[in-house]
Amino acid sequence: MGRWQPDAAGRLQQAALELYATRGYDATTVAEISERAGLTERTFFRHFADKREVLFRGSEELQRLIVDAVDAAPASARPIEAIAVGLQAASAMFDADRRPHSRKRQAVIDANPELQERELIKLASLAAALADALRRRGVRHLTAELTAQAGIAVFRVAFEHWLRGDSEQSFADLVRDAIAQLRAVVAG
Repeated sequence: MGRWQPDAAGRLQQAALELYATRGYDATTVAEISERAGLTERTFFRHFADKREVLFRGSEELQRLIVDAVDAAPASARPIEAIAVGLQAASAMFDADRRPHSRKRQAVIDANPELQERELIKLASLAAALADALRRRGVRHLTAELTAQAGIAVFRVAFEHWLRGDSEQSFADLVRDAIAQLRAVVAG
């Protein structure tokens, strides 16, 4: 692939994922990723701060998608309902075609504590953004925090089930099911 071809960030992401899956995250260098993508290290660093971030491309977009949907939820929606609307909007990024890539990505993350830490940081950022969105809706501070954290738990459970792909349910359906189960747990 020549340097002039489009989607340098996507090419770098794909090259990194392939190398991480075959050689291991720790054994892979930025130079190797860049070479495999047919790009320079300088181009790599224009798109990514480090070799960890190449796996987290799209996190900001996902967060924005979810938060925007929470902001747009009907004014009458209870806090958990607004969070559900936001999480269901994430299905736009989690379709069946994306599942194989997401499985590879998650396997790399699961095998590396450094990447697991980065994943937790991204989820903490999402939780804070969700709590802020709820507070903008007039939800009290503690309620916003608790609901946002519950939303992260729902997201994680739905994502894990979506990754496994052991059913034909969409990500949005899995979110709906997880919210229903959470309500049942809370109701006792």
